[in-house]
Amino acid sequence: MSDETRKSPDHTPDTEGGAPARAWRNFYGRRHGKTLRPSQKDYLDSDLAALAPGAVEWDENPDRVPIDLEARFGGREVWLEVGFGGGEHMVHQAATHRDAAIIGCEPFINGVAMLLGKIRAAGVDNLAVHPGDVRDLFDVLPEASISRAFLLYPDPWPKTRHHRRRFVTPEFLEPLARVLKPGSQFRVATDIPDYVRQTLVEVPKAGFDWLAEGADDWRRSWGDWISTRYEQKALREGRVPHYLTFRRR
Repeated sequence: MSDETRKSPDHTPDTEGGAPARAWRNFYGRRHGKTLRPSQKDYLDSDLAALAPGAVEWDENPDRVPIDLEARFGGREVWLEVGFGGGEHMVHQAATHRDAAIIGCEPFINGVAMLLGKIRAAGVDNLAVHPGDVRDLFDVLPEASISRAFLLYPDPWPKTRHHRRRFVTPEFLEPLARVLKPGSQFRVATDIPDYVRQTLVEVPKAGFDWLAEGADDWRRSWGDWISTRYEQKALREGRVPHYLTFRRR
């Protein structure tokens, strides 16, 4: 992603009804890429609204009322994928685990459009999509409501001064820990050694245990894994994937 920055206001004035002020949040990265194809625009216009997990955005849920996952997903356990890229892993998981519902969060609209095309092709119906900042979604997810979470090939932010932008920082990990059920899995895949280092330092601080007992546990992918386009690029360029599995305490 680029170094573009979107700054959301730290506070907006309280409304006459006393709605809470919106928090300032910096967003780093791209919202849009190359021009969408007509078919991708159709996916966004026709399919996206029906796939919402609930009222997430501030203008539709200014009181930040928790969304009703039971009503939305009919009693299925709910998983979360943060930054789903082109959506191939998310659709694969939905097709493999029909008894689970998966919420995907991705602010890059081109990736969202790619996912919607894959959903149509696969015919899966146990998915929901939030096309925005995962922190806004964390605001409205009930405590201990998510049974599994995925962070796969996240933006590495390689420059040292940008490491605070990585997902594996308290700003993201603390709300993730809040919404995950005790005993649930948090899976992280990355090909960046320093991202592995920071992950292993920061994730346990947020209330997780690393489940590896030997080297094969981080060298070998999960049994229900599908290699993503980001992983294939890493392999072509000679980088080594790492698969880290954590359990929420």
